[in-house]
Amino acid sequence: MQGEKITCAVIGLSDNPERYAYKAAKSLLDHGYKVIGYGMRSISVMGIDVITDKHIIDGIDTVTIYVGPKNQEPWKKLIIGLSPRRVIFNPGTENPEFQSELEKVGIETVEACTLVMLSIGNF
Repeated sequence: MQGEKITCAVIGLSDNPERYAYKAAKSLLDHGYKVIGYGMRSISVMGIDVITDKHIIDGIDTVTIYVGPKNQEPWKKLIIGLSPRRVIFNPGTENPEFQSELEKVGIETVEACTLVMLSIGNF
């Protein structure tokens, strides 16, 4: 459907405006994207109710990760289960082993900054 914006999942969404996950969610919303938030705390951020039980939401096109490699293990099953078109590993979240797992099941991985991608128009 032309003109319809994609749905993005932010892994590690925080209600702290200083955190990059918060800034990314805000920028995604500002650019008209639908945002699904996953995190450790049951909070509401900019009208997004953060999902803490890791249940799968259908229709996710892009997952953007804000959880470091050492803390990604509990998120792997969810991310693969979401079956996104791509997963963005933001600076500091790069994880070659997990990226390889995703690529083996046909999920594109991108090492980039979601905020920069949005700001220069190549999201």
